[in-house]
Amino acid sequence: MSAKSLVATPGQTIGPFFGFALPYAAGDQLVPPSRRDAVRLTGLVLDGHGQPVPDAMIEIWQADVDGHLEPRPGSLRRDGYTFTGWGRASTDNTGRYSFTTVRPGPTGEGKLAFFAMAIFARGLSNRLFTRVYLPASPYAIATDRLLGSLPRDRQRTLIATEDGNELRFDVRLQGDKETVFLAFPGDAP
Repeated sequence: MSAKSLVATPGQTIGPFFGFALPYAAGDQLVPPSRRDAVRLTGLVLDGHGQPVPDAMIEIWQADVDGHLEPRPGSLRRDGYTFTGWGRASTDNTGRYSFTTVRPGPTGEGKLAFFAMAIFARGLSNRLFTRVYLPASPYAIATDRLLGSLPRDRQRTLIATEDGNELRFDVRLQGDKETVFLAFPGDAP
Protein backbone atom coordinates (compact mmCIF):
# COMPACT_ATOMS: atom_id res chain seq x y z
CA MET A 1 0.00 0.00 0.00
CA SER A 2 1.46 3.37 -0.94
CA ALA A 3 1.61 6.30 1.47
CA LYS A 4 -0.66 8.28 -0.86
CA SER A 5 -3.53 5.86 -0.27
CA LEU A 6 -3.41 6.18 3.52
CA VAL A 7 -6.02 8.41 5.12
CA ALA A 8 -5.33 10.35 8.30
CA THR A 9 -7.33 9.14 11.30
CA PRO A 10 -7.92 10.76 14.69
CA GLY A 11 -5.05 10.47 17.11
CA GLN A 12 -7.30 9.53 20.02
CA THR A 13 -10.78 8.38 20.92
CA ILE A 14 -12.94 11.32 21.89
CA GLY A 15 -14.21 11.09 25.44
CA PRO A 16 -13.34 11.82 29.07
CA PHE A 17 -11.35 8.62 29.53
CA PHE A 18 -8.02 10.08 30.61
CA GLY A 19 -8.77 10.02 34.33
CA PHE A 20 -9.30 6.27 34.31
CA ALA A 21 -6.33 4.95 32.39
CA LEU A 22 -3.47 7.38 31.97
CA PRO A 23 -2.65 9.24 35.21
CA TYR A 24 -0.18 7.51 37.51
CA ALA A 25 1.26 8.09 40.96
CA ALA A 26 3.34 11.30 41.14
CA GLY A 27 3.01 11.89 37.38
CA ASP A 28 2.64 15.59 38.12
CA GLN A 29 5.89 15.68 40.12
CA LEU A 30 8.93 16.10 37.90
CA VAL A 31 10.74 16.84 41.17
CA PRO A 32 9.58 16.36 44.76
CA PRO A 33 7.69 19.36 46.21
CA SER A 34 10.28 19.57 49.02
CA ARG A 35 13.15 20.23 46.61
CA ARG A 36 14.76 23.62 47.29
CA ASP A 37 14.40 24.92 43.70
CA ALA A 38 10.96 23.41 43.05
CA VAL A 39 8.33 25.58 41.36
CA ARG A 40 4.70 24.97 40.66
CA LEU A 41 3.37 25.22 37.09
CA THR A 42 -0.39 25.54 37.32
CA GLY A 43 -3.36 26.89 35.44
CA LEU A 44 -6.80 26.24 34.02
CA VAL A 45 -7.92 24.57 30.83
CA LEU A 46 -10.87 26.59 29.47
CA ASP A 47 -13.24 25.88 26.59
CA GLY A 48 -14.44 28.35 23.97
CA HIS A 49 -16.99 29.86 26.39
CA GLY A 50 -14.40 30.35 29.14
CA GLN A 51 -15.75 27.38 31.13
CA PRO A 52 -13.34 24.98 32.86
CA VAL A 53 -12.64 21.62 31.20
CA PRO A 54 -12.74 19.14 34.13
CA ASP A 55 -11.52 16.09 32.24
CA ALA A 56 -8.47 17.22 30.25
CA MET A 57 -4.99 15.79 30.52
CA ILE A 58 -1.79 17.82 30.22
CA GLU A 59 1.72 16.57 29.43
CA ILE A 60 4.85 18.67 29.71
CA TRP A 61 8.43 18.15 28.54
CA GLN A 62 11.25 20.44 29.56
CA ALA A 63 14.96 20.99 29.96
CA ASP A 64 16.54 20.95 33.41
CA VAL A 65 17.73 24.13 35.14
CA ASP A 66 20.94 24.08 33.09
CA GLY A 67 19.11 23.76 29.77
CA HIS A 68 20.00 20.09 29.27
CA LEU A 69 17.36 17.82 27.77
CA GLU A 70 17.04 14.36 29.26
CA PRO A 71 18.08 11.96 26.44
CA ARG A 72 16.01 9.05 27.77
CA PRO A 73 12.20 8.79 27.60
CA GLY A 74 10.34 10.04 30.67
CA SER A 75 9.77 7.51 33.39
CA LEU A 76 6.39 6.42 34.67
CA ARG A 77 8.13 5.37 37.88
CA ARG A 78 9.12 8.30 40.06
CA ASP A 79 11.91 7.67 42.53
CA GLY A 80 11.55 10.92 44.48
CA TYR A 81 14.75 12.61 43.33
CA THR A 82 15.56 11.98 39.63
CA PHE A 83 14.43 14.71 37.24
CA THR A 84 12.99 13.09 34.09
CA GLY A 85 11.91 16.21 32.19
CA TRP A 86 8.43 14.79 31.55
CA GLY A 87 5.17 14.79 33.47
CA ARG A 88 1.45 14.15 33.10
CA ALA A 89 -1.45 15.63 35.07
CA SER A 90 -5.21 15.60 34.79
CA THR A 91 -7.38 18.62 35.40
CA ASP A 92 -9.60 18.56 38.47
CA ASN A 93 -13.32 19.40 38.61
CA THR A 94 -12.49 23.11 38.33
CA GLY A 95 -10.33 22.61 35.21
CA ARG A 96 -7.07 23.16 37.13
CA TYR A 97 -3.84 21.27 36.49
CA SER A 98 -0.62 21.49 38.48
CA PHE A 99 2.97 20.24 38.20
CA THR A 100 5.87 20.40 40.65
CA THR A 101 9.02 20.92 38.64
CA VAL A 102 12.02 23.24 38.18
CA ARG A 103 12.42 26.28 35.99
CA PRO A 104 13.77 25.07 32.67
CA GLY A 105 16.98 26.64 31.47
CA PRO A 106 17.46 27.87 27.90
CA THR A 107 18.59 25.06 25.59
CA GLY A 108 21.00 27.26 23.66
CA GLU A 109 22.57 30.68 23.35
CA GLY A 110 19.92 33.33 22.74
CA LYS A 111 17.01 30.91 23.24
CA LEU A 112 14.25 31.48 25.75
CA ALA A 113 13.39 28.84 28.34
CA PHE A 114 10.03 27.10 27.90
CA PHE A 115 7.93 24.06 28.72
CA ALA A 116 6.58 22.05 25.77
CA MET A 117 2.95 21.16 26.47
CA ALA A 118 0.39 18.78 24.97
CA ILE A 119 -3.32 19.01 25.76
CA PHE A 120 -5.74 16.09 25.45
CA ALA A 121 -9.44 16.79 26.00
CA ARG A 122 -12.91 15.69 24.98
CA GLY A 123 -13.92 17.04 21.61
CA LEU A 124 -10.35 17.07 20.30
CA SER A 125 -9.59 14.42 17.68
CA ASN A 126 -5.87 15.03 18.14
CA ARG A 127 -3.82 16.45 20.97
CA LEU A 128 -2.84 20.11 20.82
CA PHE A 129 0.74 21.33 21.22
CA THR A 130 1.86 24.65 22.65
CA ARG A 131 4.73 26.18 24.57
CA VAL A 132 4.79 27.84 27.97
CA TYR A 133 7.51 30.48 28.07
CA LEU A 134 8.91 31.94 31.26
CA PRO A 135 8.49 35.71 31.60
CA ALA A 136 11.24 37.55 29.68
CA SER A 137 12.24 41.03 28.59
CA PRO A 138 10.48 42.60 25.59
CA TYR A 139 13.77 42.43 23.67
CA ALA A 140 14.19 38.70 24.35
CA ILE A 141 10.58 38.06 23.34
CA ALA A 142 10.95 40.06 20.12
CA THR A 143 14.11 38.20 19.14
CA ASP A 144 12.82 34.71 19.93
CA ARG A 145 12.21 32.78 16.72
CA LEU A 146 8.64 31.71 17.59
CA LEU A 147 7.45 34.53 19.85
CA GLY A 148 8.98 37.21 17.62
CA SER A 149 6.94 35.93 14.68
CA LEU A 150 3.62 36.52 16.48
CA PRO A 151 1.64 39.73 17.07
CA ARG A 152 1.99 41.00 20.67
CA ASP A 153 -1.52 40.00 21.71
CA ARG A 154 -0.85 36.43 20.52
CA GLN A 155 2.59 36.34 22.22
CA ARG A 156 0.89 36.84 25.58
CA THR A 157 -0.99 33.55 25.16
CA LEU A 158 2.33 31.68 25.38
CA ILE A 159 3.91 33.43 28.37
CA ALA A 160 3.31 32.30 31.95
CA THR A 161 2.81 34.80 34.73
CA GLU A 162 4.95 34.47 37.82
CA ASP A 163 4.17 34.86 41.50
CA GLY A 164 7.06 33.73 43.69
CA ASN A 165 7.56 30.02 43.11
CA GLU A 166 4.38 29.66 41.07
CA LEU A 167 4.10 29.93 37.30
CA ARG A 168 0.54 30.39 36.04
CA PHE A 169 -0.48 29.39 32.51
CA ASP A 170 -4.09 29.08 31.40
CA VAL A 171 -4.90 27.14 28.24
CA ARG A 172 -7.79 28.61 26.25
CA LEU A 173 -8.93 26.09 23.66
CA GLN A 174 -10.98 28.58 21.60
CA GLY A 175 -12.45 32.05 21.65
CA ASP A 176 -11.13 35.30 23.03
CA LYS A 177 -7.42 35.04 23.88
CA GLU A 178 -7.18 31.51 22.44
CA THR A 179 -3.80 29.96 23.16
CA VAL A 180 -1.46 29.72 20.17
CA PHE A 181 -1.19 26.06 19.20
CA LEU A 182 1.64 24.59 17.13
CA ALA A 183 1.60 22.16 14.21
CA PHE A 184 4.48 19.90 13.36
CA PRO A 185 5.30 18.34 10.00
CA GLY A 186 3.57 15.01 9.64
CA ASP A 187 0.81 15.75 12.15
CA ALA A 188 -2.71 14.88 11.02
CA PRO A 189 -4.79 18.03 10.43
